[in-house]
Amino acid sequence: QGGRYTVTDLSPSRLVAPFSAMLSSMEYDVDEHFEARAVVDLELVRLGTERASDEQRRRIMQHAVDGRAFYEDPVAFRLLDIEFHQSLNDAAGNALLSALAQGLYDIGLDVRRIASAMPGNIEKSVAQHIEVAEAFQARDISAAVAAYRRHLEHVRDTTFAAMGRPVRGRT
Repeated sequence: QGGRYTVTDLSPSRLVAPFSAMLSSMEYDVDEHFEARAVVDLELVRLGTERASDEQRRRIMQHAVDGRAFYEDPVAFRLLDIEFHQSLNDAAGNALLSALAQGLYDIGLDVRRIASAMPGNIEKSVAQHIEVAEAFQARDISAAVAAYRRHLEHVRDTTFAAMGRPVRGRT
C-alpha cells in the first residue's frame, strides 16, 4: 500500500537482460555455451527455414556469400557474421528466441576474436554459412539444421583451439 508501480517496456531484449547478465557473470564453459546455443539456434534455423520470406532468404544468402570478401579481414568478417546470424534469427519470426540467441552469441566474443584470426577459420565458416543459406533457399529444414549444427561444432572446436585447450565437447 502506498507503493509505486512502474510500467516497463516488455520487449524481448528487456526480458532476456537478466538472463544475459547472469550468463556473463558465470565462469565461461565452452561445452555448456555451445549446448545452449544448439538448443536455441537450431530451433531458430528450423523455424526460419520454414517461415522466411523470399526477401529474408535473399538477405541470408547475400550475407553468406559476402563473407568471401573478408578472408583476410577478421574484424570485418565478425561484423558480417553478426549480421548473418541475426538474419537467420529474424527469419524465424520469434523475437524472444532471437534475443536469447543474440545473448548466447555475445558470450565468449573475446575468444571468438582470437579464433577468427586463426588461419582457415574464416574460409570454413563462410563455406558453412553458404551451405546453411542454400538449404534456406531450398526450404530444406533438415539440411539447414544439419548444416548449422556442423557450423556450431566448428565454432565450438575453434573456440577451444583459441583458448589453447583440447576439444572435449559434446555433439
